[in-house]
Amino acid sequence: MAQHPPRPGPRPRSRRHAIRAFLTGRSGPDAAFGTRLVLTVAATAAVSVPFVLALVLVESRWPPLYRLDRDTAERLHRAALEDPDRVRVLEFLTGVLWDPVTMRLLVALLVIWLLRRRAWRLAAWAAVTATAGALIGFLTKNVVERARPHLPDPVSHAPGFSFPSGHAMTAMVSCAVLLLVLLPLVPPAWRFLPWALAVTSVLGVGYTRVALGVHWVSDVVGGWLLGLVVVTATTLVFEAWRADAGRRRTGVGEGLEPEISTAEPEPALGTFPRPGSGDGSRG
Repeated sequence: MAQHPPRPGPRPRSRRHAIRAFLTGRSGPDAAFGTRLVLTVAATAAVSVPFVLALVLVESRWPPLYRLDRDTAERLHRAALEDPDRVRVLEFLTGVLWDPVTMRLLVALLVIWLLRRRAWRLAAWAAVTATAGALIGFLTKNVVERARPHLPDPVSHAPGFSFPSGHAMTAMVSCAVLLLVLLPLVPPAWRFLPWALAVTSVLGVGYTRVALGVHWVSDVVGGWLLGLVVVTATTLVFEAWRADAGRRRTGVGEGLEPEISTAEPEPALGTFPRPGSGDGSRG
């Protein structure tokens, strides 16, 4: 009996075909994951560039930046010495209202509220973002070891190193977390108010730290930039979960999870709805 030769199996895809499929999104979940991974790394790296540049300029004592830091510190210090009442107001703002402990307590209360609403993933995002910001800021301070300003007749004192400003970084991270979570609960016509409050808080914290002579201008800017890097990185991870869950992409103006205003903002833990499964979270 004649034996027939074995039937050839499917031809393996060429490398060029695989690359084309990856770029066009036709390779299934692997390509989608790879695309999101590349975009996340690229976006985080792009946001990190300004902070890295600020760090390099600080470490190299770039003369124009050094003069800006010194001139601003001396000018604001003279103004503080001439107005003790102003100093007391600044101390209250930076030591009570915008103190890192106050800001982190607000985020902690937000996390508890999210857990009660069963928004597990959003609560995890808020907690991880705030914790990562605190740890990264602390580690960066101790790596750079920049001295705080030394001014005659100082009106305020602060322990530890100077770059980046912990107050400025905490304000940036905390205000971003609060804003991105709570924005969907605010009517669109009134959303300029929380934005204005967040911007005022972030800028106000920076001003108080420099005006009290405990930070250089570049410390404050470095804290803002590093806080922005942390928020961007964790937000991109959360957006990746939304994409995997089949939820639509959101804009900054509508918050991180618009579904937080609904009765069931997230699927239960351990469930993973398919895209297009009609879970009521897409619009």
